[in-house]
Amino acid sequence: MTTTTTATTTPDKRTAPPRAVSPGRGTPDGFAGAVACEWTKLWSVRAPYLCLLAGLTMTGVFTSYYASIARINGHPVEPVGNAAASSAVLVQFAVVVLATVAVTSEYSTGSVRASLLWVPRRHRVQAAKALVVGVVAFVAGTVFAVVGTAVAWGPFGGRASFEAGTVLGQVLAVGVYQGLVAVLTVGVAFAARHPAGALSILVTLLWALPSMLLGLGSPALAAVNAYLPHGAGDYFMRVSAGAPYTPAIAVVIVAAWAAAAHLVGLCVLRRRDA
Repeated sequence: MTTTTTATTTPDKRTAPPRAVSPGRGTPDGFAGAVACEWTKLWSVRAPYLCLLAGLTMTGVFTSYYASIARINGHPVEPVGNAAASSAVLVQFAVVVLATVAVTSEYSTGSVRASLLWVPRRHRVQAAKALVVGVVAFVAGTVFAVVGTAVAWGPFGGRASFEAGTVLGQVLAVGVYQGLVAVLTVGVAFAARHPAGALSILVTLLWALPSMLLGLGSPALAAVNAYLPHGAGDYFMRVSAGAPYTPAIAVVIVAAWAAAAHLVGLCVLRRRDA
């Protein structure tokens, strides 16, 4: 008589197939992980530090010049925060360069492939980058405005007024504008995928085109400029009479430009890097 013994084997945990994990906030390709990744990448290079330092320097120089001209030419008394708000016409390009480099540097080095492998969902990659850069730009813009307001007070020489509520509103307005410009820049940079192309578009949109429209002196062209990003942002940041719409509408206009650029950049990202 032959006895057959059946051996029961227990699967080795080391060879067991890994469990499937649904993407979520705690997984590597979740939105929280994407934001953490973008934050680390942003501060791992020197460009953001240099851009923020340049923005701070430009703010100090421009606001001092603005206030001095107002004093020398005997301009009417205006809110001291107008100096910091006016400096955004130049300082915004420190934010533009920061956001452009955050996107295009990955294309120039090829590291964008790793980013898209780590976070396969294209909209999540772009949204995380826009959020990180936008928050940094908001904080930086707010700090720039505080510094600019403090620097301008002396050179104004009595040609400026100080009201805490007005100053606080203008400081936050500058921060919001810079944050929206950063989001707009991320969208343009994803669409262009090259720093020269992205900067050419943004310099034209944010400075060259408005300067041309205002320089021609036509009321109709000035009305067109009021609906461009910086034209609307200027009405939002500065305290002045004669604005064609309310500050709330001005914010909506700038936000609409940022959203449109974001959608265009996302469309290009999905088509070219599918």
